[in-house]
Amino acid sequence: MLTRFAALGRKLAVTTLVLLALAAYSPLGNLLLYPLESRFPKWDPARGAPDGIIVLGGSVDTDLSAAHRTPVVASAADRMLAPAELARRYPNARIVFTGGSANLVSTDAKEADYSAPILENLGIPKERLIVERDSRNTWENAVFTRQLVSPKPGERWLLVTSAFHMPRAMGIFHKAGFEVEAYPVDWRMGGRDDLFAFTHVGKEGLGRTDVAMREWIGLLTYRIMGRTGELLPGPGTD
Repeated sequence: MLTRFAALGRKLAVTTLVLLALAAYSPLGNLLLYPLESRFPKWDPARGAPDGIIVLGGSVDTDLSAAHRTPVVASAADRMLAPAELARRYPNARIVFTGGSANLVSTDAKEADYSAPILENLGIPKERLIVERDSRNTWENAVFTRQLVSPKPGERWLLVTSAFHMPRAMGIFHKAGFEVEAYPVDWRMGGRDDLFAFTHVGKEGLGRTDVAMREWIGLLTYRIMGRTGELLPGPGTD
């Protein structure tokens, strides 16, 4: 603004404020989230008991947990609650938690080390819980978990993760050769009725837009890398 390009600076500032307002208060976040969260329906228990249940990390903040020396659940708590309920319903199913550290700089703090005690406190016996602590992303979740459990032909495994993350996770697991069934949790919007809903709380709108944009970027990146078969994997696709 203090240079000879002041006119351009003013236009950029106005554009930025408009985009920020759209992301914070308009239905933009909902419009971006809905195709992700609605891609896979709720799991149908009528098909029978699963042989195993895979829980993807993403709930526990490893840095805060390490700093306070206790598990700190920062978001997506449903990812921890759902497997506890499933474990009680299906006592013969194997339970796997997969998640290490997503930090670019390697640390000793692993999400699995803090998540396993939470699952145990929720009623899953320690001897029943299989822990994978080395993965750094969803691709490694799939590859390392498949190597760890060696699924047999005909076995049915559930994949528990946030609904908005489910398309990418399912596409990655299938590409890695691990056939799983979607068990979405942690919805961020109610459904089609919320598509054009405005919000007066900017933090909520920004949060939904941020989550959706990161996931769409992740879908595009993994598709370019060949780690999914489709841009938006869904039932019956890769």
